[in-house]
Amino acid sequence: MSERGGDFEPPPRLAHLPRAIWLLGLTSLFMDMSTEILQSLLPLFMVSVLGAPVAIVGLIDGLTEATASFTKILSGAFSDHLGKRKALALAGYGFSALAKPLVPLASGLWTVFVARFLDRVGKGVRDAPRDALVADLVAPRLRGAAYGLRQGLDTLGALAGPLIAVGLMAQLAGDFRHVFWFACLPAVASVLTLAWGVDEPVQTRPTKRDPFPLLPGQLKRLGLRFWLLIGVVLVLLLPRFSESLLLLRAQNVGLGLTWVPMVLVAMNLVYAPIAAPAGLFSDRFGRLRMIFAGFAMLMLSQLLLFLADRPWMVFAGAMLWGLHYGLTQGALSAVVADAAPRTLRGTAFGVFHLVSGFAILIGSTAAGLLWDRQGPPMTFLIAAFVGGIGLLGLLGFRARR
Repeated sequence: MSERGGDFEPPPRLAHLPRAIWLLGLTSLFMDMSTEILQSLLPLFMVSVLGAPVAIVGLIDGLTEATASFTKILSGAFSDHLGKRKALALAGYGFSALAKPLVPLASGLWTVFVARFLDRVGKGVRDAPRDALVADLVAPRLRGAAYGLRQGLDTLGALAGPLIAVGLMAQLAGDFRHVFWFACLPAVASVLTLAWGVDEPVQTRPTKRDPFPLLPGQLKRLGLRFWLLIGVVLVLLLPRFSESLLLLRAQNVGLGLTWVPMVLVAMNLVYAPIAAPAGLFSDRFGRLRMIFAGFAMLMLSQLLLFLADRPWMVFAGAMLWGLHYGLTQGALSAVVADAAPRTLRGTAFGVFHLVSGFAILIGSTAAGLLWDRQGPPMTFLIAAFVGGIGLLGLLGFRARR
């Protein structure tokens, strides 16, 4: 809480957020519900039905997530250059919705890869403009709350998705393809919510366009502090590989196929209620503190997954993983928005997502190879070690600031 100009300013609350932020959250909720219905079953479908090795599962996840991140930097830059965030975000959500039906039609790994690739391209087109739009819609003192709320609603969709997948698998006698068809419905709801419910603020449309944001002179305007932050984020995110390996770890220690998606339910059951309060706390007490605490939880999760020999230990590790997400996601987005000028906010988020995808590509690919060559426990032990290096880097960044 603070006092400015003699007027008492109350602490930020979720009730202070505009309606558009809630609707952006619902848009994310529906799309993530669709994605998680698919993703909670897709690794098992690829391994048990299509015969894919785990290394290929990790490679596909890494490549498709990296594709999304490479797309985000272009989309974010164009949203700055054109001053139109909503149109790009809507195009991205629509593209992902159109890609979903390819999954139930897949007869081989190539079709699964194409479906995931197109879906992630849609994600890449939408995420940076949407995240920049959130910052355009709220005052700086509410950014943590806004990003936390959007992420919290997104995670409710991620929580509902695996639950729906488990229920449908039980009702449909393990028929993957029928469950995948159902996942197309909330994707359509997501597109309609954004199209009809969210208006773009006029001030995001510049009267005079600056040079294209990805030119070296424009990227330099982001400043040294921003680029140092991005370097630290790269190391922190290397061990945060695809949750597909959490699902496979549960199967590895004996959890039945029908119940494996409940691992993601456990993760999101922690993540969903924490994200919005954590965003509020980052507004009041500091973003970097919240980020440090969250990545410390990730390291503990990986150590527990290293030791796991029973399903309950994998569930506990997944819940710590969810705690990590809840503490960090809103704070990471807010610190990126804080570090960038308004006219380069979309570009800044594009860079952030690009680096995140690069880290996921390296981390997921390396984890899949380690899994096949050294076994599941060593995969998580090495990830915990890399996470410790990232925490030391974050401490150095905070001390330098």
